[in-house]
Amino acid sequence: MTWLPSLITETPEEGYEIAILLSRVAVKKTQPDDAVRAKLRPDYANNADSLTQVSLVVATNFNTVAQANNYWKD
Repeated sequence: MTWLPSLITETPEEGYEIAILLSRVAVKKTQPDDAVRAKLRPDYANNADSLTQVSLVVATNFNTVAQANNYWKD
């Protein structure tokens, strides 16, 4: 199994978790050094603008997952 076997989920809540996973993996692939990410974390964790940007990235990924799931319509 890969880290992302599918975008298809049973519920929107599961879809949101996939959106978060997509966002986290993007950061890890962009900056693969764990130590560098740990060093930078306090800077963005305490910055309102950075946190708002994180929400935007997750929302964008959630939109992608929602589309893949036909917005969970039957």
